[in-house]
Amino acid sequence: MPRFALPWNKLTHSLAAFDRWLLPGECLLCRDAVGSDAGDPLICAPCRSRWQALPEPQCPRCGQPLVTGIACRLCAAWPAGLEGIRSAVWLDDSARRAVHLLKYQGWWRASEAMALPMRQCCSKRDKVTLIPIPLGPARLRARGYNQSAVLARALGALLGAPVFEAALQRKRETVTQTALTPEARAANLAGAFVARVRAPRHPVLVDDVFTTGATLAEAAAALLAAGAMRVTGVTFARARRPLAEAATVFGSSA
Repeated sequence: MPRFALPWNKLTHSLAAFDRWLLPGECLLCRDAVGSDAGDPLICAPCRSRWQALPEPQCPRCGQPLVTGIACRLCAAWPAGLEGIRSAVWLDDSARRAVHLLKYQGWWRASEAMALPMRQCCSKRDKVTLIPIPLGPARLRARGYNQSAVLARALGALLGAPVFEAALQRKRETVTQTALTPEARAANLAGAFVARVRAPRHPVLVDDVFTTGATLAEAAAALLAAGAMRVTGVTFARARRPLAEAATVFGSSA
């Protein structure tokens, strides 16, 4: 370690103190005061309570809420070893604002509040290793950090689970997924990831938002090729997408 480098936990506490100096006791979402007895959240409890959990029943594999009489085809084309993805909340206005703060405005400590509902999506019985979805080098340099990695660290602290940030590498830069159709997303990400070392037996992929699952499916394929026995995943939010629409998109792959 370089002489003046700080261990991650000490660096986190130092930056947290700087955050408090910049924005003392104020919620990033509603701007209301946060009581000192509430710890040190950047997103207050009332705002977190407005995040909507996904309803049951859900597809046991992809976590998409099920509609009576419509079979889930969203995960039909996924690699066989990708066994289950869960999302903590719907990507509504409040959750979207939290993602934007984390991803584009430098508020990486928002991940601590976002990880709280994600913890409920993870099994307490299994010994898992958290693996964040990697960014490409150009985007990582531009942003300064990987939002999935800081989410994984915050979730790992809650679960007492290790985080293996170097497990996956993005082999090539991909265009932003925001405006792409589901088919274009899959094509954009095809073969984009490679495992840098032998994968742990049960890796859990961590990402900020689930839209079509294309990113998680490609990352899982790389881990399975590198020796993982099974792969699961968790995201903070999930874009609302009717199951009937998902069935028409993936029906040709079933």
